[in-house]
Amino acid sequence: MFLHRSLTLATLLAACSAGHAFAAEKPLWEQGAGISALSLPDYRGSDQSSLYAIPFPYLVYRGEFLKADRHGIRGTFFDSDRIELNLSLGASLPVNSDDNRARQGMPDLQPTVELGPSLDLNLWRTTDRRTRLDLRLPVRTAVTVKGGMDDIGWVFSPRLNLDISDVAGLAGWNLGLLAGPMVGSERNHDYFYSVAPQYATAGRPAFDAKGGYAGSQFLMSASKRYPKYWLGAFARWDSLKGAVFADSPLVKREDYFAAGVGIAWILGESSTRVEAVE
Repeated sequence: MFLHRSLTLATLLAACSAGHAFAAEKPLWEQGAGISALSLPDYRGSDQSSLYAIPFPYLVYRGEFLKADRHGIRGTFFDSDRIELNLSLGASLPVNSDDNRARQGMPDLQPTVELGPSLDLNLWRTTDRRTRLDLRLPVRTAVTVKGGMDDIGWVFSPRLNLDISDVAGLAGWNLGLLAGPMVGSERNHDYFYSVAPQYATAGRPAFDAKGGYAGSQFLMSASKRYPKYWLGAFARWDSLKGAVFADSPLVKREDYFAAGVGIAWILGESSTRVEAVE
């Protein structure tokens, strides 16, 4: 399901996008390039991790309906002072089963894309909007994108998100805290955690994953924007305790940490200015 390797990269990129939580004139778009260093498990529940150096594009777009900023890439269909209905996107990287001990002899995990709506509710904020607490309710359908598009169910990951600008009086530093449970459909869990009888071994019994609770996640990120570049870092704790697939032989660890750092250089920006609340 979503929230393995690529989510962590996406989270890092989103967290690194600097901006204060009050209205100001900003360029319509900014672009650049960056590099991230990540320590991540192969998938949620894997006991194998790797270090990755991943280049990425830097893009901020502040359109009326389409936005790409520290909250991710989204389309806004409804926006009030406290409620937004956004388009939520996600993706995941592939896993080569030959390189993962728990999955050896099983089909590879293909890259996936997730798409769906997210209802985002602002629960509280300071008068200057430098600190805000949001409830985000994204629901996405997931499909594989290699060798044809196969439906692999849906995921729901409600989460509380606390954003603090100029944290502890440090000008320009932004802190983000995110926490919430995860829920997935039977088809989604089946794709990642079931073991069909033909792939069962003495050390890997057959397993039929069910839909339901998929664990919880807690993330902290920090970032600062400079005139020509930005820096960011994150630390994430993932728990699969109580997940409906926790007894799968593919789940080797129920708790783990992931972390990463990134830097991006801003190479260009629009001469058009728009008012943005970030």
